[in-house]
Amino acid sequence: MCPYCDFNVVRDRGRTQEQAELAQAILNDLEAQAALVGPRALASIFFGGGTPSLMPPDAVAAVVERARALFPPSGDIEISLEANPTDAEAGRYAALAQAGVNRLSMGVQSFDDAALKFLGRDHSAAEARRAIALAGRAFPRLSIDLIYARPGQGVANWTAELTTALDLGFEHVSPYQLTIEGTTAFGRAVARGAWAPPDEDLAAALYEATQATLEAAGFEAYEVSNHARDVAARSSHNLHVWRGGDYLGLGPGAHGRLTLDEGR
Repeated sequence: MCPYCDFNVVRDRGRTQEQAELAQAILNDLEAQAALVGPRALASIFFGGGTPSLMPPDAVAAVVERARALFPPSGDIEISLEANPTDAEAGRYAALAQAGVNRLSMGVQSFDDAALKFLGRDHSAAEARRAIALAGRAFPRLSIDLIYARPGQGVANWTAELTTALDLGFEHVSPYQLTIEGTTAFGRAVARGAWAPPDEDLAAALYEATQATLEAAGFEAYEVSNHARDVAARSSHNLHVWRGGDYLGLGPGAHGRLTLDEGR
């Protein structure tokens, strides 16, 4: 469990029957939502919320197939999946691509092993690089998540991390400032004085360095924490959500937004 996340989390203890039941529940919910909203055109699918790359690829394929059947798309659609770059999950990339995923959002977060340990990540920098190489062969579109404004981080080493991501060929970069939520392990640690996040001036300098580095590399900041090399590299799913479009949220802790006859 990452120490900075305040999302709905259930620890996986290898209970395969419960995993299968969850996948079926998502399909059942999809059917129920389709009956509620009526005919709609499918614009995109986004498997997010942490570690969907731990889902069996056949469960991912079942969701994609059912969504396409219930909401026939008008053409090709973006199907994104968030993934952690551990060796175990990277071994599923080819099967996930076969299941229909065509855009991978990689939660690398850092290329520094000490930083990864601090952030509670399960992968090393070497694992991340191996996963990136595998992902590049499996998916036509790749995005990377990075976390900055970590304790002790300066502008120079953050700029170097960003440059590493660009040198690896990513066309979409999502850099997030570390946010301290009070209910998390990080929130409790900061409250008891174990460590402190950067002050406002340094955080601002890190943000400005982010914008300058990515802009110089030809990336446009099309949303506050999302930068794309060109229009084609933008996430169509994220744009749809940010522009106020309707979307279904399926699964534990998921949030959706619908416009029905009685209102939004």
